Amino acid sequence: MKSKVYFTSFRTNPELNQIQKLEKLVKAAGIETIDFKDKFTAIKMHCGEPGNMAYLRPNYSATIVKIIKELGGKPFLTDSNTLYTGKRNNAIEHMDSAMGNGYSPLSIGTQFIVADGLKGLDYIEIPVDGQYCPAPKIGSAIAEADAIVSISHVKGHEMSGFGGALKNLGMGSGSVAGKKEMHCSSKPYINQDNCRSCGMCAKNCSQHAIIFTPGHKAFINKEICIGCGQCVATCQFEAAVADRDEQLNILNCKIAEYAKAVVKDKPNFHIAIIMDVSPECDCWCYNDVPVIPNIGMAASFDPVALDCACCDLVNNTPILTNSNTVTDRYVKETCVCDKDHWKLIHPDTNWQAGVEHGEKIGLGTREYELITIE
Repeated sequence: MKSKVYFTSFRTNPELNQIQKLEKLVKAAGIETIDFKDKFTAIKMHCGEPGNMAYLRPNYSATIVKIIKELGGKPFLTDSNTLYTGKRNNAIEHMDSAMGNGYSPLSIGTQFIVADGLKGLDYIEIPVDGQYCPAPKIGSAIAEADAIVSISHVKGHEMSGFGGALKNLGMGSGSVAGKKEMHCSSKPYINQDNCRSCGMCAKNCSQHAIIFTPGHKAFINKEICIGCGQCVATCQFEAAVADRDEQLNILNCKIAEYAKAVVKDKPNFHIAIIMDVSPECDCWCYNDVPVIPNIGMAASFDPVALDCACCDLVNNTPILTNSNTVTDRYVKETCVCDKDHWKLIHPDTNWQAGVEHGEKIGLGTREYELITIE
């Protein structure tokens, strides 16, 4: 049976603005059918790394907070600490980053809580009998929530291909130990022919796993590397690359299993915002020109169907001709609608492995019916 995915464009008028359209969308998609009464409701989102301007404005989260409060729920915004260096790898800096990007109690109407605690050590194992992760390590605040609502920013990703609902739920809810479990099989390598010895990969490696050979070429120590992919996104010369084998497929499968753990036995609902579709994740302290024009917003009870619908919407939209990463990954002449844009941006990745595995483990279905809300 096809899952229903509801969609609305960003076209507005004086009587119906974007926020009003979001409220109309989620209500049409059925969010009011969930019994939120007195339920602690985790709104899983991403506040954006400081310096990144592609992250979602807090207005979207504030709208969902308002709706859940009106339905009697106790909503809170949440995310887990990062595995890599940056301003969100501990709760203090993470909360400061959220506040700096506008996610304050005054603007969103509730608190932002770091799910896995001060140092990312607070988690609960949730058994799902996964093929790769039997008991995902989910941040405690998310694991203890009574209901889950996710708000995802659709964008590219250097390891998973693209980031949507599954990535937001799975990787984003995993504790530091959980993120290590997901990344452990996806370790990149250095194509030394492309290495310019700039040192950016080593500078951004949280594990100090990158050294330089006597010939001044970068080298990754796989014994230390945790596979976070930060070097892949940092390298401007396509020297740090993901292995061209099943490792990245396994990463996406693990993310799906973690996402299943997050929503297990809980009412859940999912929203995706397809705007400022940057080639890299919002975890970076910068963002490049969007890949495509802004499209709209989508919502569903099925995170797998939602991801599939978002990818189809993106792939059916021509690439912006001024959308070039510094490494020139795009081919500007390929501004047609019959291509997989995520593969064009990150050719070593396979985003479809995640939704395929998500369907296999019963998280949702790839078959969907797109229902447009004006």
